[in-house]
Amino acid sequence: MISRIKEFVTEQGEVLADRAGKLRERPVKAARRATAKSAERIKALRNPIRAVSRSGVKLTAISQSTAERLIEWQAQIATDLLRDQVDVLRAARERIVSDITEAVTILKDAGSETRKVATHTYASVTGKAEAAAPKAKAKVVRKAKRAVRKAPARKK
Repeated sequence: MISRIKEFVTEQGEVLADRAGKLRERPVKAARRATAKSAERIKALRNPIRAVSRSGVKLTAISQSTAERLIEWQAQIATDLLRDQVDVLRAARERIVSDITEAVTILKDAGSETRKVATHTYASVTGKAEAAAPKAKAKVVRKAKRAVRKAPARKK
């Protein structure tokens, strides 16, 4: 009976080993097939990925070129605006000086006319004949001040 049990156990062990071998081979074959298919798919994607990568590089170059051109254009506009502003300020300064000069001339003429009227009125009221008109004082010519030059700052 022991020999029969050993025989039975041996037969059952062989059957189980055979089934285990088949079960082991099936997943390995399925995994190999899946791996092969994945490798083919990845290999098929190589050219499209390269095309997308090249397009990305080209788009980056276009973006950088556009940004560079925009920055240069903006700098040119700022420079032109600054030049225009300088010209406008210079013209405004000249116009202000001209307007002030005209105002001073008008006030000077008004002062001269007022002096004549006042002199005539004084003479009429006091009965004194107009004495010889007082001579205008000679214009005092002033020398231009020389710019004071400062010594350069000492270096430490």
